[in-house]
Amino acid sequence: MPATSNDDARDAVHDATKLLDSARHVVVFTGAGISAESGVPTFRDALTGLWSRYDAQSLATPQAFAEDPELVWGWYEWRRRLVERVTPNAGHRAVAALESRAPRVTVITQNVDDLHERAGSASPIHLHGSLFAPRCARCSHPSGAASSPTPVGAEDEGSRIAPPICPRCSGHIRPGVVWFGEALPEEALESAVRAATDCDVLLTVGTSGLVYPAAEIPRLAARAGAAVIQINPQPTPLDPIARVNLHGPAAEILPALLGPLGP
Repeated sequence: MPATSNDDARDAVHDATKLLDSARHVVVFTGAGISAESGVPTFRDALTGLWSRYDAQSLATPQAFAEDPELVWGWYEWRRRLVERVTPNAGHRAVAALESRAPRVTVITQNVDDLHERAGSASPIHLHGSLFAPRCARCSHPSGAASSPTPVGAEDEGSRIAPPICPRCSGHIRPGVVWFGEALPEEALESAVRAATDCDVLLTVGTSGLVYPAAEIPRLAARAGAAVIQINPQPTPLDPIARVNLHGPAAEILPALLGPLGP
């Protein structure tokens, strides 16, 4: 009798669990999908409210910040405060639990939020920077303040907010994210490449596989001989290189997948 779709799904979870249970080094590579399940909008989502008249990609450039720093800083303040109001989901917590149970785990994320950290992950690699690590746009000096003082209600959608001033060079403090047209942070990229080429299992979660150069990380792992396990509600360009494809929400599949692992 042919296997049913439920049978296929159970077999896929079993296969993935066996790979993880015997792994020496697991890389968990996450994208926007896992944070979207906590309520963090993705760049593919239409902006809402007063921000709806803007295109997200047009605000996420060095040129936009140079031309209108109050507008861009205000948008990123809104995004940062939105992230502060949501909580890590079961997928984030399962990744953190894996770190305490597998011999070696490296978490690499394309997300600029801090949900992995709040779930308990230690030192995830942020390929695209972080909303919580602002720096000077002129001298790149890190800023300890994630935001500037703002009046009540200024965090509402559509608010313009003056960015803080760098104490070192008097330049504007900018969001600590990688904007369109910018290179990925060299140290983060090098660490991610080393982990991808060293691991024996790479678990890719909630990423479209379309945003380069980050999308090359699972492919590097596969070329180095690692087994790639993919979790995503929809098919992606990574399907052909994945040894196991699990279709569904990360918050459901990750706890089911990682639950049977040994201590």
